[in-house]
Amino acid sequence: MKKSFFIGFFTLLILASCNKDEKVLNSLNEYNIAMETKGYHFGDKIDFPKEVTENAESISISFGDKETSDLVIDPKFFTLGDNAVTINITKDGKVLSQDATINVFAKNPEKNLTYEIVAEYPHNTSNFTEGFYLEGNTVYESVGLEKQSKLLKYTLGSAANSKEVKQPDDIFSEGISSVGNKIFQLTYKNRKIFVYDKNSLELLSEYAMPNQMVEGWGMTTDGKNLIASDGTKNIFFLNSSDPSKISKYISVAGNKEIYDSINELEYHNGFIYSNVWQKPIILKIDPKTGEVLGKFDFSEIVKKHITNEDDVLNGIAFKGENMLITGKNWDKIYEVKIK
Repeated sequence: MKKSFFIGFFTLLILASCNKDEKVLNSLNEYNIAMETKGYHFGDKIDFPKEVTENAESISISFGDKETSDLVIDPKFFTLGDNAVTINITKDGKVLSQDATINVFAKNPEKNLTYEIVAEYPHNTSNFTEGFYLEGNTVYESVGLEKQSKLLKYTLGSAANSKEVKQPDDIFSEGISSVGNKIFQLTYKNRKIFVYDKNSLELLSEYAMPNQMVEGWGMTTDGKNLIASDGTKNIFFLNSSDPSKISKYISVAGNKEIYDSINELEYHNGFIYSNVWQKPIILKIDPKTGEVLGKFDFSEIVKKHITNEDDVLNGIAFKGENMLITGKNWDKIYEVKIK
């Protein structure tokens, strides 16, 4: 009889322990759902639910091969945007783990940046613009779509190309930029980076796209690194001597929003400017942190050119301190003065 009593009592203890563990994990899961909309800022302390902290001997957060028990949002561990983590709760000598997403937003709200149109230039409506930049008065443009992809060179204001290189039919060209006398060109899903001579547009070499990049989208340069986007919230800094290698990446976020679908890029005066695919906006981004400092709304220009879902804003360059913008199959390039 005593034996049966102790077995039954022990079973109840196990069940009670299991129920507590389940309660902790359920609480963590509910917390994870809430955090996907709430988010934190750098320096904030993570406020886990009472059911978790009261039953925990210790709490740690792991990020793949890194782990910390300091429950403060520290840029040594977290990036702006969504951070995939594992929360580890030590309780009664055992570890309960729960995968979670912790969003980190910029502390300061994005400024609304304004502009005025100061000039307009012709743009070929057959150009499905993917990459676009200006050197002097020469426009370099990468045109996309399979069987239509090409690299163009022409004078701003001219309707005729001075040079044109057509890509193989299976190539879908994307963003371009130049370092020294070379032009680098991303491809959408071919996972290739082409390198051309800037003057002749002769193909010099090609590299494999870095494995960390999902696809090839936009490209620019800070004069040293190539800076590329892959259609996610991330911007990658590539080695211009070997663009298959990544030196670092940043994630793009504002005060209340993580910006996904980062696309065409332009670097100017220490900042990255980026459009967001399918949106009439251009972001001004801190290249050190990924924080969105300001935002242009080009809705008034964009709505003049939208005839289908593909005719989107997709070209950024700078002419002195003025910005040039265009889009896929647009008939104009706009020069705008930033107020």
